[in-house]
Amino acid sequence: MRFDGKVALVTGASRGIGRAIAVRLGSGGARVVVNFARNQAAAEETAHLVRQAGSEALVIQGDVADPEAAEAMVKAAIGGFGRLDILVNNAGITRDTLILRMTLEDWEAVQQINLRGTFLVTKAALRPMLRQRSGRIVNLSSISGRMGNAGQANYAATKAGIIGFTRSLAREVASRGITVNAVAPGYILTDIWNDVSEEAKQKAIEMIPLGAPGRPEDVAEAVAFFASDAAAYITGQVLNVDGGMLMS
Repeated sequence: MRFDGKVALVTGASRGIGRAIAVRLGSGGARVVVNFARNQAAAEETAHLVRQAGSEALVIQGDVADPEAAEAMVKAAIGGFGRLDILVNNAGITRDTLILRMTLEDWEAVQQINLRGTFLVTKAALRPMLRQRSGRIVNLSSISGRMGNAGQANYAATKAGIIGFTRSLAREVASRGITVNAVAPGYILTDIWNDVSEEAKQKAIEMIPLGAPGRPEDVAEAVAFFASDAAAYITGQVLNVDGGMLMS
């Protein structure tokens, strides 16, 4: 899966899954715009890894929930590399707690980044893709959005919403040569699990037929597939990267 001559924008790319995606696309020849919200040093490290992989990288700060920032990310890609071929909506947050303890701020903060942010950056990216009559959009959902998860009603709602958004947009833009798909990770070893108890982690592993959590690189490979020419005839689909967890 090569991306020579292509330009990719990856939101939330300073660490974890976003970093793995940026590096994977860069290793395939894509020039990568690395978006981050707060941690510039981590974003610069992602860009360094992209360059080590043999490609070019541009770092841009921006809150995906801010309409002006979303537009600026796309303008940076066009200004820096001349085009935009691949958008990966990866930026996301969690505010896990039971519904009775969940504040309105907990609810709205997750909605703002995960769902509103996906909408805003996608809308901005569609303009150059429509002019090119080509493009790949890959949205990061979650198996929480497919099966639900206690303590994650806000997060699961956004990730389920991303699936509906993906399928609706796929129908809207298919005639213009743009595909839109989603990847739904399961238990992946990222910083998000740092504060989870060992007991909870073990229970999660027991639900996985393959018997182990996944790596960010596992998700990156699925994203790379949807972003590649190999997936040119695939749109509106959701691919679980969960070790069989949802199946069980």
